[in-house]
Amino acid sequence: MKLCKNGLEVLKETSRTFYIPISILPNGLKEAVASAYLCMRAIDEIEDHPELDHTTKAKLLRNISLALQSSGENVNFDSFNGSLNGEKNLLPEVTLRVQEWAVLAPQSIAPRIWDATAAMADRMAYWAQRNWLIETKADLDTYTFSVAGAVGLLLSDLWAWYDGTQTNRLQAIAFGRGLQTVNILRNQKDDIDRGVSFFPKGWTRKEMDEYARYNLKMADLYTNSLPSGPAKNFCQIPLALAHGTITAMSLGQEKLTRLDVMQILAKVS
Repeated sequence: MKLCKNGLEVLKETSRTFYIPISILPNGLKEAVASAYLCMRAIDEIEDHPELDHTTKAKLLRNISLALQSSGENVNFDSFNGSLNGEKNLLPEVTLRVQEWAVLAPQSIAPRIWDATAAMADRMAYWAQRNWLIETKADLDTYTFSVAGAVGLLLSDLWAWYDGTQTNRLQAIAFGRGLQTVNILRNQKDDIDRGVSFFPKGWTRKEMDEYARYNLKMADLYTNSLPSGPAKNFCQIPLALAHGTITAMSLGQEKLTRLDVMQILAKVS
């Protein structure tokens, strides 16, 4: 319970979008979803780190993946921790404590979270070494699946584990893709400044906006099909914020204001 509370505090500092829906989940499911998001935030911080070179990012990500793949009754990150040199002073708390997040979930579901995180870390390592080169829509589909669509699949597994809730898994992938694409649109300028573009060749914001809206429509179907309960309560919040963000950007805003966020949360709570 203490680790979960501390983990939520760390999550609040790194991802307010998911802190709120995770914090209202019932016990058991809360620890599982928190574990998943903290582990994935830990590797996301490596992928996005502005001071690490691509080779170092790939090495760290693959070491985390190997640590998770070798986990059984005990989770041992000695190889990852031992591989840290100067990076230890650069990486944030959420990444340095990844071993703690890995054991936060109940034992009956933790291995599924390790599997998902390990696979995502390997995919991130691939994209880092590729310098996130996206040339076609197929490349974009692959990347958004790698870092977000697969999260939708994991969430579906967590809902089924907790109370037997069944979902459409193609829509689950779109749920993750839709949220990720809104982030791509929102962060386009920052990405360009660091020499990265997630836009396929020839695509403008118009095409990326259409891609995002298509996946958000599928995400609506996913969320609306969920029975009343924790899964639906969770999904409604980030989805509503994504819809609000893409609408705000279409009106010329860079992002939602604090008032906008409060109004959206009031509608879905």
